[in-house]
Amino acid sequence: MSFKDWVDLVGKAIDAVGVAVIVVGILATTVWSAMSSRRVDGGDLFMTYRRGIGKSILLGLEFLVAADIITTVAVSPSFRSAGALAIIVVIRTFLSVALQVELEGRWPWQRATAGAS
Repeated sequence: MSFKDWVDLVGKAIDAVGVAVIVVGILATTVWSAMSSRRVDGGDLFMTYRRGIGKSILLGLEFLVAADIITTVAVSPSFRSAGALAIIVVIRTFLSVALQVELEGRWPWQRATAGAS
């Protein structure tokens, strides 16, 4: 097995981990929310459910970006693949920042206020 094959396999494995994190996170959040629906107020439950799904997606996106970087840099290092990687990273970074702002109500570089959760 050559180095490129090995790195491609690692990239695909990290891709699979990213997808699994998103799927398992959504399933776990859904199950937890269904079990907690009788104990928690509807509005609080919705926000907790939404926050859990958002966190799962954020973590999964981090794995997916890492897999893209590994695969592009080690397997097919060309200007075309680097350009495609740059576009993918910009889109996924935008999604990550947008999700984080949506979840926390502030920019990632801003400090949390004392009353924020």
